[in-house]
Order: sequence, then C-alpha cells, then structure tokens
Amino acid sequence: MIVTVVSMPEGIAARAAVSEARERLATCRFLLVDVEVPGEERPDELSIARELGLAAEDLAWLGREGETARAEFHGDNARFVVPVIDDGKVVHVHVFVTERYLVTVHRGPNTLVGRFVTRLPHERPADATATLFLLLEDALETFRRSAVEALLQVEDLEDEMFESRHPQQVYRLARLRRRAAMLHHALLPYLQAADETITRRMMSGSFPEERQRLAASYQRAARMVLASIESLQDAARRAFASYSSLVSGEQNGVINRLAIVSTIFLPLTFLTGFFGMNFTYMTDELESRDVFWLLAVGLQALVLVIAVYVLHRTRIWRRLRDDGRDDP
Repeated sequence: MIVTVVSMPEGIAARAAVSEARERLATCRFLLVDVEVPGEERPDELSIARELGLAAEDLAWLGREGETARAEFHGDNARFVVPVIDDGKVVHVHVFVTERYLVTVHRGPNTLVGRFVTRLPHERPADATATLFLLLEDALETFRRSAVEALLQVEDLEDEMFESRHPQQVYRLARLRRRAAMLHHALLPYLQAADETITRRMMSGSFPEERQRLAASYQRAARMVLASIESLQDAARRAFASYSSLVSGEQNGVINRLAIVSTIFLPLTFLTGFFGMNFTYMTDELESRDVFWLLAVGLQALVLVIAVYVLHRTRIWRRLRDDGRDDP
C-alpha cells in the first residue's frame, strides 16, 4: 500500500508508513489519509481498517474490490463509495470520514485524488465534513467533463453527417451513446443513495447550518451533472434519428430515379419483346427497311417523348433536379 498523509488545514502532503498514519489518525485533530492499493493486490477484507487503527465497526467494505455505490451516515461518521471517471473508465473511491479525519482508499493511481490533494493548500476546508463535500463535488465534476466532451463530439458528428455520410459515423455515434449509458448507469444509483441520505440528515435537528449549506450546494451540483448526462443521451438519440432521416431521404431519391428510368424503359422493353416474337405475320410481312425504322426506332422515340412530357407536366422532373442540387 502507498499511504499519503495530508496535514490539514495547511494541505501539506507527505508519504508515510502505515504505522505513522495510524498514530496520526489517533492523535491529530484534522487529518486526511489517502491509501493507494495496488491493482493486482487483494488484501484481506479488514486489513486496511485494522492497519490504520480505525475504531468504527463494519468496515469490511473499505478498499474491497467490486463494492457498489454507497452513501451512509452512522452517528458521527460517514461512509461513501464514490464513482469517478478516470481515463474514460468508471472507478470507485472509498471514503470514510469522522469529525477528525477523512480516509480515502482506491485501487491504483487515481487522477481525482491527486488533483484533490494538490488543491487543498488553496481551498483550506474548515473541517473534515467540508473536505468530504469538496471531494464529492470533484467526483461529480469528472462525470460532467466526460459528458460535455462526449456531447461536443456528438455535435461535431452531426455537422459531419450533413456534409457527407459514411458507416463509420454510425459506429462512433453508437460508442458515444454507449458512453452516455455508462455514465448514467454508474452515477444514478449513487446519486439516489446520496440524495436520500443527505436529505434525511438535513432534516434532523443535529445537522449544523453550515453543513446544510454545503449539502444543498452538493445536491444542486449533482442535479446539474445528471442533467448534463441526460442531455448527452438526448443528443445521441437525436443524432441517430438525423442520420436515419438523411439516409432515408437519399434512398427515396434513388428510388424516384429508378422509377423514372422504369417509366421510360418499360414501354421500350415491351415493344422489343413484342416485335421479337416469331409470329408468321411479323416474319413475313414486316421485312422492309421503312417498317423497321418506323416500328423499331420511331415508335420507341415516340414513347420516350411522351414519357418525358408526362414527367415534366407532373413536376417530378423539377423535383428531382432540385433534390440533386441540395445533395452535398
């Protein structure tokens, strides 16, 4: 394990041995301890809590792999399993906080925790609860940034589709839609649990006014992030609908052109098929050159002129011409 101890409120971070972190957790009035567990390591369920000397009961979940989202208050402490977007993937940061200290546990390096620790000297939160809400809002910010980035990509894809269309765009849209579903699926259960827990805590008379303000600010930020993800989902669905509409319009134009070609050539096909039959009259009587030019060429030219005239009178030709000008 890699243990980082941050002296608060100064925000001075330093690596420390587990024994030193345990001693400082027992004596310091305000401390933050971050524990990085190597990704391949599978510690015993209670090893992290035991090694840090945490006195609270039921900490088997702390640092355990595969834990689901959690947001609970138990007397004077709180327990959170917070989803975070790190390098495009959903990871979880385990948080245990009391009135005196805040402990975070995560597997492998975590960008959120690193940025959070570097911000502490500038933010200088007043106590462990303020530090907790600052960390929770930073976790929400990772979802918001991912949603906004994906939303911009969807809008760029929509612009590309109106210029030209190719199957790769559908694949990229599908991936963006999958990302929106992943963000929503990872964040929604956690937000529901956190909102229920924080609201219940705010309604109790023991929650100070300053902490109620922090909680209300966090809930507003959570609703805004969830709205951003839902906007991404709507944009992805709209982009799929736009792509389908554009492709359908192109297919309709192709079908119309094929219908016109069929209108012109079906009578000609009928004439060639009819006069190609070996009836006695056709083989014996229709032998002169004049008859050939009259029937084989003149009649077909007449049918072609009539077909073009009908198309022109019904404005189908003009509509197809205008559609061709609109095509990119």
